[in-house]
Amino acid sequence: MYTEDKQLYIAHSDNGPIYMIGKMANRHGMIAGATGTGKTVTLQVLAETFCEAGVPCFMADMKGDLSGISQPGQMSSFIEKRCPEFGIENPDFHGCPTRFFDVYGEQGHPLRATISEMGPQLLARLLDLNETQTGILNIVFKIADDQGLLLIDMKDLRMMLDYVAKNAKEFTTTYGTVSSVSVGAIQRALLALEAEGGEIFFGEPSFNALDFLQTEGGRGVMNVLAADKLMLNPKLYSTFLLWLLSELYEQLPEVGDLELPKLVFFFDEAHMLFKDTSKALIDKIEQVIRLVRSKGVGVYFVTQSPSDIPEVIAGQLGNRVLHGLRAYTPKDQKTVKAAAQTFRANPNFNTEAAILELGTGEALVSFLDAKGAPCIVERAKILFPLSQIGAITEGQRTALIRNSRLYGIYDKSFDRESAYELLLEQQKQEEKRRQREEEEEEKRLAKEAKEKERSRSTSSRSTSSKKKSTTRKAVEKTINTTATTFGRQLGKSIFRGLLGGIFKK
Repeated sequence: MYTEDKQLYIAHSDNGPIYMIGKMANRHGMIAGATGTGKTVTLQVLAETFCEAGVPCFMADMKGDLSGISQPGQMSSFIEKRCPEFGIENPDFHGCPTRFFDVYGEQGHPLRATISEMGPQLLARLLDLNETQTGILNIVFKIADDQGLLLIDMKDLRMMLDYVAKNAKEFTTTYGTVSSVSVGAIQRALLALEAEGGEIFFGEPSFNALDFLQTEGGRGVMNVLAADKLMLNPKLYSTFLLWLLSELYEQLPEVGDLELPKLVFFFDEAHMLFKDTSKALIDKIEQVIRLVRSKGVGVYFVTQSPSDIPEVIAGQLGNRVLHGLRAYTPKDQKTVKAAAQTFRANPNFNTEAAILELGTGEALVSFLDAKGAPCIVERAKILFPLSQIGAITEGQRTALIRNSRLYGIYDKSFDRESAYELLLEQQKQEEKRRQREEEEEEKRLAKEAKEKERSRSTSSRSTSSKKKSTTRKAVEKTINTTATTFGRQLGKSIFRGLLGGIFKK
């Protein structure tokens, strides 16, 4: 419930209503508690109240339960019993203007991002790359930027990796060593991501995060992400939400502390964001969380235990709602004790003991006061939602999607010219050039072969002619010699004949 003095009525304790001051709502917050203690209902109550104040919200719906925020709620015996406690006579049950989104495009408007928008750091986390592989991915992105090659979808990145690997020697001096082994590891990681649906997520039209910041009839639009299927890939889920948060930070102008936030971002199952996350990335997340507040965005982490949130980030979460925790092991007991110490103590009860005693719908609540200091913790009951608790029907969801202002904007994908097409064309041109060179080389070799053949033929004829000439001369010489010899012998015979005849006479 939103009051005229810009306060949000969230819970009720023995001391009366507990309000969150609108101006402090962008100081971030946390909703924690064991499974079944009422975290989802608390999230719904907060989102409804922001909606009434004209503040749009984004939230991930793990089980489909939050889709009910789009429909009016109904009176129940539980609500009827709570109305007098909360000072509410006739609840005004109503739904909130709601838009549904789905990374896979099955239960809402598709949410896509380009490879370039995701960036090498978040993509490396998504692919679970080591430090060396992350460095090479950074090189690949840098080369793509320098050569004006757009990385839009996964085939663009695969082609770019192949291109860099084949021309590694050319890039080593300028960009650093590129290992073919590491490139191969990145390619295998991309194949694994593709099998998990990553190829659907990367592409165009990419989603403009500013489309979350819309109102209808003075009420903030509830942007609900269907995450039941997305949850099967925790890395993709958490990296995607972190990308959305980063996009908001990049696109929104500085506004300082407003009377109300521009957007409230609920990060459900927040432990997935920090699990197996490098210190460098946690530092980056901490920076985004710290700075996005000045852009008018409040971030609320929803998780099972406060210990899921790194201390460097937990210290920035001023508005806290803690449902019951369980302490079955020594580790659980330490968690409960640490959680109790984060609150400003209330002398009327033992905080640590209260954490273990809280029933469903009850919580320890501490919001920031007008000066930004934490209020004394109160044991309170969270208000009931005015919208439907539980999932809506498939027909209701389909009708809301088709009536959305965003219907038709993101629903059909397209593939424009990018790195894949340009490098493929470059490869074709290179192949044609090689073919021409090979053909020219073949022609040159054929010409050389003909010239050698011609030279051999000419040489052969010359040798044959010389042989004939030599043979002819030899024959002529033989003939001449024979003739001369015969002539001499004939002359001698005639001469002897003549002389013999004379002497005989």
